[in-house]
Amino acid sequence: MNQEIRLPASEGDVRKLKVGDIVYVSGIVYTMRDMGHRRAVEMIKRGEKLPFDLENGAIWHCGPIAKRVDNTWEVVAAGPTSSSRFTELGAELVRRQRVRLTIGKGTMGKSMVDALKDVGGVYLIATGGCAALYAKQVVRVENVYWLDLGMPEATWALRVDRLGPLVVGIDSHGNSLEQMVLEKVRQNVGAIYAREKVDPSRGYVWWPKKIPGSIESCKI
Repeated sequence: MNQEIRLPASEGDVRKLKVGDIVYVSGIVYTMRDMGHRRAVEMIKRGEKLPFDLENGAIWHCGPIAKRVDNTWEVVAAGPTSSSRFTELGAELVRRQRVRLTIGKGTMGKSMVDALKDVGGVYLIATGGCAALYAKQVVRVENVYWLDLGMPEATWALRVDRLGPLVVGIDSHGNSLEQMVLEKVRQNVGAIYAREKVDPSRGYVWWPKKIPGSIESCKI
């Protein structure tokens, strides 16, 4: 199902989203990579206020490339970066700032699943290799913070119009698209092994040590 989300987003609207839904986001999103996450969490722990408001907003795991045009910034490329490494810091920001949308690439771990469920947020999966497309969906740069970290590591406030298509990878009810797919794969592989009378507990080959499709091979 296709869904439109406008920022700032209400908890009620976000809790309606389900794993697998296609989402288009409009409003201001804030980009964050490794250094931005660390700085934000450190500031919050010191009791300092962030220079931007994430409540009911969106964090995009992205390091955009922008150029100066007259006195403004123009985004040239804005692709997602892998999100799994932001699981712990991202979960802390979701809880402390009540972030509704987290946008990235790949998946995120259990800490984020739990945080999104408690707060009422979702994780949206963007497609790698589409940086030029996403850049076209940026209406303008509203502001840029922490440029001392470098262009890709700075936090950019980007006004976007129907950023997407994005897929709900983790919803606010504790469901994870990745875990659902892995479980389906395990079931299918198990059925194939049973049909072909293959015992996954036995070592048929020297390498790989983990039987493809086994629970061990599917662990993150």
